[in-house]
Amino acid sequence: MLALVAAVGYGVSDFYGGVASRRVTALRVVIYSYPFSVLLVLALLPFVSGSADAASLWWGAAAGVASGVAVWWFYAALAGGPMAVVSPLTAVLVAGIPVLAGLVTGERPGPLAFAGIVFALVAVLLVSRESPDEVTEEITGGRELRFTRKVAALTIGSGVAYGFAFVFLHETSAQSGLWPLLMQRLAATAVVWLTALTARDFGRLRGEPLRLACYISVLDVISNAALLYAFHGSLLSLVSVIGSLYPAVTVLLAMVLLGERVHRQQQAGLVLALASVALIAAA
Repeated sequence: MLALVAAVGYGVSDFYGGVASRRVTALRVVIYSYPFSVLLVLALLPFVSGSADAASLWWGAAAGVASGVAVWWFYAALAGGPMAVVSPLTAVLVAGIPVLAGLVTGERPGPLAFAGIVFALVAVLLVSRESPDEVTEEITGGRELRFTRKVAALTIGSGVAYGFAFVFLHETSAQSGLWPLLMQRLAATAVVWLTALTARDFGRLRGEPLRLACYISVLDVISNAALLYAFHGSLLSLVSVIGSLYPAVTVLLAMVLLGERVHRQQQAGLVLALASVALIAAA
């Protein structure tokens, strides 16, 4: 249930991020939402039990650096490559890396759970695929986007980095409370701020984009906290693959609230996503 809460939170957060990014750059949104999330975690710390051990703090910081780098490289890949290739490949790596890490370290899910993992990986691939349309042409000015070696490296690097962020969070102690989350948000904020300064994209937010950045920060804290506690209570392979179903939530919201067209392969992905959750829950 906690992993599912995390997936819903990530999916809604990505939806708000997409809406905000239609008015300003995505990077400008996260340079506000990330520090807001730091303040939220600081406000919650006195009310949540836990002690800050050094190992958990380092694992939390490593997760923050990995997720910050993943966001940086993902946006760079989208800027130069086709979204219909970049997005699903990144999503599958985000789901697959923790599953592989869990299996390598000795995790052995039961038959139903393993079937759920397979269904979830396929669901993430299908739901994340997007077909190029007039909007993409408008955004790129008609420029042809190719999956070059550089774009491929950025895409794979982003997916692997985000996947390892999940692995690092799983390594934190169950007694550490929200302290690893604080370190994660601090480290991720440092990375995205450095990226924004390098890209000279450090402008101010006003109005609706600023309000959406606040919503995103709240959702990020809820999602990451739910995922952190889920990792402390279950297998890395199971929790990570459910948490990686967030694209399904984003697609559903875009369909219901924005009236966006959902392709047949995405519809199949949504069905598989539901089936995967049911199989893992029944295991």
